Amino acid sequence: MKAWILNDSPGTYSWGEIETPALRPDEVRIRVLTSALNHMDLWVTRGMPKPPLPHVPGCDAAGIVEEIGSEVTSVAVGDEVVVNPGVSPIEDIVKYGNNSPMGPGFMIWGEHCQGGHGAFAVAPARNVRRRPSSRSWEECAAFPLAYLTALRMLNRGRVRAGDTVLIVGIGSGVSTAALSLAHWFGARTVVTSRDPAKREAALRMGASAAIDSSDERWPVEADVVIESVGPATWDKSVRSLAPGGRMVVCGGTTGPKAEINIPRLFFKQFEIIGSTMGSYEEFDQLLTIVDAGLPIEIDSVYPISEYEAALHKLEQAEQLGKIVITHGDVK
Repeated sequence: MKAWILNDSPGTYSWGEIETPALRPDEVRIRVLTSALNHMDLWVTRGMPKPPLPHVPGCDAAGIVEEIGSEVTSVAVGDEVVVNPGVSPIEDIVKYGNNSPMGPGFMIWGEHCQGGHGAFAVAPARNVRRRPSSRSWEECAAFPLAYLTALRMLNRGRVRAGDTVLIVGIGSGVSTAALSLAHWFGARTVVTSRDPAKREAALRMGASAAIDSSDERWPVEADVVIESVGPATWDKSVRSLAPGGRMVVCGGTTGPKAEINIPRLFFKQFEIIGSTMGSYEEFDQLLTIVDAGLPIEIDSVYPISEYEAALHKLEQAEQLGKIVITHGDVK
């Protein structure tokens, strides 16, 4: 099949032929119609992490079931589906339930195994769901990873109607998803960005306020802070918490280490909460919300032939929302 292929990590992608993934009894083969970019597309090219090689990237994909394994009963050939990119083995699902992403066997589809930037993709049947028929194919590729990650962050942060939620670094898929979902929950949202155009766009999307990230102090007291930037914003994020506030962290795009003022932590009784991806229960929760009309922010749509240009846009942090890839008649 045709796909974007990474033969070395660190390395660069090339467009070419790769063997169509074999199908196990509990798996589904999908003819991919749309996929979407994530920072994982970049990280694997830097060996952070190094995936099994040769590797086909793409943590988000939607398409039509082409073939099912002998044990699959949940979907049928011809079904229109979307892939849940958070993969846990059955034993972890049984043991951890809604916390299955904490299990030792958890992996991200498109990182630890081949993903969706090719003509076909294979995924465990438990990770394949019928797509929300009310949404476009582009929207169905845009929501899985970023919106699942944001939903779990809001769930772990115990966001409720009336809370003030600060979203740091608006523009990424996760941050724009958090803005949309926090509104869905009835929260008041405040965002930060260095980019005036992104701040203005966030206000149009419903943010109550938009703060310049470079300001020395951020004038907000937040019940919950959604943080994925890391050391560049860490101290200001912590200072923006109301007493008893929760900071939920899913990444560190500016580095892996940050310092914290310990007396501030315990005197203010803050909580710092790690969060990764989401559970199977949360993906089903997300599907219900998306089908009910949750706004999904798509920055731009590229044909698969222009994947490298789309990747460059992601690397330059020029996007506001998700970058989606259409596959056309690729085989």
